[in-house]
Amino acid sequence: MADVETFAFQAEINQLLSLIINTFYSNKEIFLRELISNSSDALDKIRFESLTDKSKLDGQPEFFIRLIPDKANNTLTIIDSGIGMTKADLVNNLGTIARSGTKEFMEALQAGADVSMIGQFGVGFYSAYLVSEKVIVTTKHNDDEQTTEKEISDDEDEEEPKKEGEVEEVDEEKETESKKKKKIKEVSHEWELINKQKPIWLRKPEDITKEEYASFYKSLTNDWEDHLAVKHFSVEDYVTRMKEGQTDIFYITGESKKAVENSPFLERLKKKGYEVLYMVDAIDEYAIGQLKEYDGKKLVSATKEGLKLDDETEEEKQKKEEKKKSFEELCKTIKDILGDKVEKVIVSDRIVDSPCCLVTGEYGWSANMERIMKAQALRDSSMGSYMSSKKTMEINPDNGIMDELRKRADADKNDKSVKDLVLLLFDTALLNSGFSLEDPNTFATRIHRMLKLGLSIDEDDLAGGDESEMPPLEDDAAEESKMEEVD
Repeated sequence: MADVETFAFQAEINQLLSLIINTFYSNKEIFLRELISNSSDALDKIRFESLTDKSKLDGQPEFFIRLIPDKANNTLTIIDSGIGMTKADLVNNLGTIARSGTKEFMEALQAGADVSMIGQFGVGFYSAYLVSEKVIVTTKHNDDEQTTEKEISDDEDEEEPKKEGEVEEVDEEKETESKKKKKIKEVSHEWELINKQKPIWLRKPEDITKEEYASFYKSLTNDWEDHLAVKHFSVEDYVTRMKEGQTDIFYITGESKKAVENSPFLERLKKKGYEVLYMVDAIDEYAIGQLKEYDGKKLVSATKEGLKLDDETEEEKQKKEEKKKSFEELCKTIKDILGDKVEKVIVSDRIVDSPCCLVTGEYGWSANMERIMKAQALRDSSMGSYMSSKKTMEINPDNGIMDELRKRADADKNDKSVKDLVLLLFDTALLNSGFSLEDPNTFATRIHRMLKLGLSIDEDDLAGGDESEMPPLEDDAAEESKMEEVD
C-alpha cells in the first residue's frame, strides 16, 4: 500500500468554501456544470499535446466524459480521459490559494458582482461542496505515478488505481437498520450518450434541420435570438462549383465580411463569375499561410500578386496590350511621384470600376495580416519590415479618372496638379486596399483642398502644409475647369 500524505486546506480556502455554500445554497446545480467544464478542459489539454506527441494517447486513445450516478450509495462519479494531474498539481491547485482564483473570486463576491459563473475564477471545483461533504479525486498523469488525493470525513480504504481522472462526490451515508447482501453474477454498464448531435460542419447541408442550425448558432454565439441566415459550404463544395478551366481557389482575407465583399480586388472576379472565399477570422491569416493548396488546386489571394485569369479571348488580350502601351508613360510618371512608396506601377488585370489599388507580394503579408501584426504588443519589428514588402500600384486603364490623368501627364509632365492627384489617389488606394494611412492629417488636407476647388472657394493659401508634399494646384483661373474634367 502506498504511503499516505495528508495536506490541509489553507485558511483562505476554508473561508472560500463557506462563502460558496452560503452564496449558492439555492443554486446547487451549478456544481455539475463546473465539474463537466473542468473535464472538458482536461480533454482539450491532452488533445492539444497529442498533436505534437501521439504517444500521449497510448494509454487511452478515446476522449470521453462519463457520469455515473449511484442512488443507492448517494454518490455521483464523473470520469474523464483528460490529461490528469500530477502529485504536484494536486498539492498546488487544490487547497492552495496561490495557484487558484480564490482571491479574485472573493473580492468580486464582496463587491457584489455576478459570480454565478464561478469557473471563470478557476474555483469551480469547490462548488462540489454545495452537494457533498466529501469529494474524492483520483487522477493519473502521463508524467507521474498513480496519485490519489482524498478529502475525507471518515477512514476509507485506498482507491483502486485508475488511468483517467475521476471526481467522486459522496454524500453523508444514511443510517440503515439492516444490511442486505446480494450476489451479483455479472455487471454491465450501458452508457447513454448525452451529446448525440454530430458536428454540423461534418454533415451534408441537406441532412441538417433548421432547428439544428438554430441550436448550433445559439451555442456558438450565446445569442438568445435565432440567426438571420445560413450559408453552409465546404472547400469540397467549392471545388465542385468551380468554372470550367479554373485551376485556382480564390480567397480574400479581411477584418469583416462588410470590409471585403465590396473590395476592389474582387471586381473582375465577380464580373467573370468566379466564387471567392471570404476569410474574416483573425486565425484565417495564420491558417491560410500553411495551407498552400487543396486537391491539387492552389489557393490564390485576390489581394496579392500572382492573380491570373486565363479566360480572355485573343481579341480581349490584344486590346489589353494596346492599353498597357498607352499607359506606360503614366505608370512611369506615377512611379516617379510616389518614389519608394511603391515598388512598381502597372496596368491592372483585377479591377474593373475602381481607378487603382495596391497589392502586396505573393509571399509577403497581406494588408489584413499587417493590421493584425501591428496590433501585437510583442511583435518583431525586424520581421515586420521584411514581410511588409513594398506595394505594387495597379491602375485601371478603363477608369475615367486614370484616363484624364494620362491625358494631363502626356500634355505636360510638369503639370503640378498631376502630382497632387496622384498622391491623393495613392492615399485612397491605401484605404480601399485595407491598409492604414501613415499621415491621415495630410490626406485630410488634400481632401479639403479638393472640396474648396469643387466649391470654387478662392484662397491665397489653400494648404498650410509642406510644399514638397502638397504642391500648389494650378492657378485659380484653371482650377474650376480642371476639377470638372476630373469629375
